[in-house]
Amino acid sequence: MVGDKIKQTCDSLNRLLQEKNKRYGNSALEPLGIFNKKSASDGIMVRLDDKLMRVKNSNELRKNDVSDIMGYLVLLCVDKGWDNFDDLID
Repeated sequence: MVGDKIKQTCDSLNRLLQEKNKRYGNSALEPLGIFNKKSASDGIMVRLDDKLMRVKNSNELRKNDVSDIMGYLVLLCVDKGWDNFDDLID
């Protein structure tokens, strides 16, 4: 069933993001700010641009790049306080 696959995919992405956050610290949402003085959201969007350029210039779509893009989009939502999407359901 598609609904089960969506849940499985989201649950797996959650585990990946939790593990990366444990390994790298909260660097996307709380950057050191040594070189980049912009907001966390701006930094995430720069990372998204880099990942999208990699996808554009690649001969094949890679799972790692897609998971990074999804992860950065989730982090952007967290930074913006967008933690509930019920209002978007018609």
